[in-house]
Amino acid sequence: MSTRTLIRGGLVITAADEIYADVLIDDGRIAALAAHGTSAADSWTADRVIDATGKYVIPGGVDAHTHMELPFGGTSASDTFETGTRAAAWGGTTTIVDFAVQSVGRSLREGLDAWYAKADGNCAVDYAFHMILSDVNESSLKEMDLLVEEGVTSFKLFMAYPGVFYSDDGQILRAMQRSASNGGLIMMHAENGIAIDVLVEQALARGETDPRYHGEVRKVLLEAEATHRAIQLARVAGAPLYVVHVSAEEAVAELAAARDKGLNVFGETCPQYLFLSTDNLAEPDFEGAKYVCSTPLRPKEHQAALWRGLRTNDLQVVSTDHCPFCFSGQKELGRGDFSKIPNGLPGVENRMDLLHQAVVDGRISRRRWIEIACATPARMFGLHPKKGTLAPGADADVVIYDPHTEQTLSAETHHMNVDYSAYEGRTVTGQVETVLSRGEVVIDRRVFTGRAGHGVYTPRSTCQYLN
Repeated sequence: MSTRTLIRGGLVITAADEIYADVLIDDGRIAALAAHGTSAADSWTADRVIDATGKYVIPGGVDAHTHMELPFGGTSASDTFETGTRAAAWGGTTTIVDFAVQSVGRSLREGLDAWYAKADGNCAVDYAFHMILSDVNESSLKEMDLLVEEGVTSFKLFMAYPGVFYSDDGQILRAMQRSASNGGLIMMHAENGIAIDVLVEQALARGETDPRYHGEVRKVLLEAEATHRAIQLARVAGAPLYVVHVSAEEAVAELAAARDKGLNVFGETCPQYLFLSTDNLAEPDFEGAKYVCSTPLRPKEHQAALWRGLRTNDLQVVSTDHCPFCFSGQKELGRGDFSKIPNGLPGVENRMDLLHQAVVDGRISRRRWIEIACATPARMFGLHPKKGTLAPGADADVVIYDPHTEQTLSAETHHMNVDYSAYEGRTVTGQVETVLSRGEVVIDRRVFTGRAGHGVYTPRSTCQYLN
């Protein structure tokens, strides 16, 4: 039996508008919005009324880059689909797009089915999949067409990690040519992995084994070079390109130059690059291992370029690249050899709050907050208009957000299945109060009321920004 819910009196914020409006939800979808206090809004009745006076009413976040249960470096990401999607809900994110992995020598289908099995019946919020291509050949290229038809419309390739996920330029070109014909979007991890491996080997030979050297060998120029190369290959193929986890000023400049030419090139950054730096990687007593991820954290001066890119739309999306490994027993695998530290940071619960702090600090507007965290990822990956906005017909993924409450981020209070917080002790202004996923309350005034299995798999259309 469907429940009608009415959210009254809040400031409704979307990527396009801010208006004091009441929101009527029926049968899991947004039924109507009307300005608060008008006769239309006052005439509505509902089974449940939520008072949002003094609060923001925003679309649920769309995190388009997560890695739940990802095998990496001899271990696996510590969040399952159950724990990770529960933490996402706590942080105001109501849809994740995770990465299914093709193993070398295996089919895309086998990898995708393995990820369907991991997630099925376990998710607290809705989910979709990208496909990691680890083995580009005639068979996997043909399979790309079938996946696009099935609603898996984006494919990630790696210029990094030789021997694991790495694709050479020829393989990348062939995958891009295929995506140009089937409508898929190529996502690129842009770092020159062949050159980085040489620098890793040389650093270890010099006895440079601490976590900070992870950042030093993965040079800014090798991110910029790979970004440039990926853009040129995409131009040759006539394909769109989405560059993931952009971390450095020089890489942003490559994206900006391509976009100035009118190319369909897009860029994503992550909270860790906006709020953390090589200072964290250099923390003593191996604490820096907590901050090892790739692309790596950069010197603080790169942050200004990333914020500027978000304001000028040279960067369009902020995702988390959530890939948590516990410090104890997982990050510690790299004691004495930084190259053995599992790469990844926890963050799916923190993204919406950190970006709201950027609003408080005057770095971005409220509408831009919703644009980069909800609306654009939904459009980029074919989830709009179901996700990422508050409009009649959209899924009722709604967050009641208290913009005034102060909170301190900490492993003591977060819900991610990891033994540390990358933002330990950081105070931010703003907190998720209540979260609805398809009309069902999953966080009720800071109490989790959701359940594993509520979240459903959501097939996607193709990228909605392609001209």
